Amino acid sequence: MYAIVQDRSRCLTVTPGDELWVDLLDAEAGSEIVFDKVQLLKSDDGNVTVGVPHVAGASVVAEVVGNVKDKKILVSTFKRRKSSKRRLGHRQQYTSIRVKEINVGSTN
Repeated sequence: MYAIVQDRSRCLTVTPGDELWVDLLDAEAGSEIVFDKVQLLKSDDGNVTVGVPHVAGASVVAEVVGNVKDKKILVSTFKRRKSSKRRLGHRQQYTSIRVKEINVGSTN
């Protein structure tokens, strides 16, 4: 069984037990997050339910594992013959979540 859920501006493909990184959420480790904008559900027996735009009553429950940082990205800029150089670094923050269950709800 898997589902495609919408988290703000991104779509995620999730299955129960998956651990993935999403954009930083304002949630503490150990708390639960419910994604109620489910766009597609596929069950183990092969039935596919596509939402218009979302599947009614379906949701995905995930547990917040904690906040993590991605690797550092270095960016260098320069302008030739101007003695102008600049080096910047950026480290994106994410929230690590673990998918607990997929609730099917009504599939009308």
